[in-house]
Amino acid sequence: MKMAPVVLFVYKRPWHTRKTIEALKGNLLAERSDLIIFSDGPKDKTEKGLVDDVRRYLRTINGFKTVRTIERDDNYGLSRSIIAGVTEVIAEYGRVVVMEDDLVTSPYFLKFMNEGLEYYETNNHVISIHGYVFPVKGTLPETFFIRGADCWGWATWKRGWDLFEPDGLKLISQLEERKLTHRFDMNGAFPYTQMLRDQANNKVDSWAIRWHASAFLLNKVTLFPGQSLVQNIGVDSSGTHCDSVDFFLCTLSERSIAVGGIEVRENDKAFHLVKGFFWRRKIRSVLRTIVNPFRRGTSVEST
Repeated sequence: MKMAPVVLFVYKRPWHTRKTIEALKGNLLAERSDLIIFSDGPKDKTEKGLVDDVRRYLRTINGFKTVRTIERDDNYGLSRSIIAGVTEVIAEYGRVVVMEDDLVTSPYFLKFMNEGLEYYETNNHVISIHGYVFPVKGTLPETFFIRGADCWGWATWKRGWDLFEPDGLKLISQLEERKLTHRFDMNGAFPYTQMLRDQANNKVDSWAIRWHASAFLLNKVTLFPGQSLVQNIGVDSSGTHCDSVDFFLCTLSERSIAVGGIEVRENDKAFHLVKGFFWRRKIRSVLRTIVNPFRRGTSVEST
């Protein structure tokens, strides 16, 4: 099996970064994986100490096939950093697993990512593989597809990333012209369209809402596991724009998840369970006070 490099984006959270790395090291395929880390530069002198702390830790990392760290002098911000970093690495390797510094993984995460990339490599209907699953009320299948793309522990190929459209105005225009905004919002359950408008109007800086919209408009699907292989530990008030919340918390899978053997189309049951998750507990009103994954990228700390 051809192994994808793991690209990790970090900034100024030493504890979260350490937890992320420790979990990745515990993955079955860690020793066969190249780890490439992009360390963003500080916004100002007040953040330099934390950035330096993270970088000192990064220099101690082992347990992977190779470890390479790119320390940026300037502050790119998360959106620019991810777009530039993924583009650079995928041009070299042809495929990539993308992580951020607040994602703790199951030991089977890298196995699922790489097996998914291998199995669906030539199926152009599949744009990406994803590791996190919302804690829905109900039983999901072993694996399933949802239309669009996602952003908490994911993987793709060059053919997939080449479809990324950075122009938010163009994406909004296409959604409106094709009368797809309601469907894009999961039939009204979640305000993705408004987030895309905010991005297009420079009110938020998010690569992930554009990644999702790019895939959605092309009717591409993403593979998900039936039980989450990723836990976000950043929804703990450590991020710049986030309060502490617990409704994203899930139970990590303690077993390997088999890839393949399902029809490559959006799973209706999974779609309705995820839609129900968003409606539950009046989540939309809660989300007005936080920045969810798509609003600023994939984690909850703005760089």
